[in-house]
Amino acid sequence: MSETAEKVEHWFYHLQQSSLEAVLPDILEKTLAKGWRALVKIGSANGAADGEMARLDKFLWTYKQDAFLPHGRDDEPIADAHPILLSCTCENVETADAVILVAGAEMQDVSGATRCITILDGRNEEDKIVARKRWKQAQDAGNPTAYWQQNDHGRWVQPNL
Repeated sequence: MSETAEKVEHWFYHLQQSSLEAVLPDILEKTLAKGWRALVKIGSANGAADGEMARLDKFLWTYKQDAFLPHGRDDEPIADAHPILLSCTCENVETADAVILVAGAEMQDVSGATRCITILDGRNEEDKIVARKRWKQAQDAGNPTAYWQQNDHGRWVQPNL
């Protein structure tokens, strides 16, 4: 990254009470409201990444009775035409304003994005290890970071770190 390049914001959401399905749609809705394109990269912390992508793909079309989130999978035709792209393998953030990393997904370079959001499952040790490593890398690179965790009532709070 050059000296004049914009820093990528790194936001971390630590799930302790809710599931990914309870949180991801809200984050994606806010991303779309900003007019941003999102890349959701799925890792394999919860098992096979392809199976997780298929599950999330179906869920995002049906998560509400009266709404859906327009998205495509990177392994299907015209996926890049959608404002939300689901992937297990994509390393290119050229067209994404927000990169959302779930299930322990890793991405070496997010410098083309405005924001990188890591959603980590507090019940999964591997997921937490990946997120801690990413947090340290972001801070060491001088990128702005923010961390939220859920309290006992499922509300997002920023603890003193």
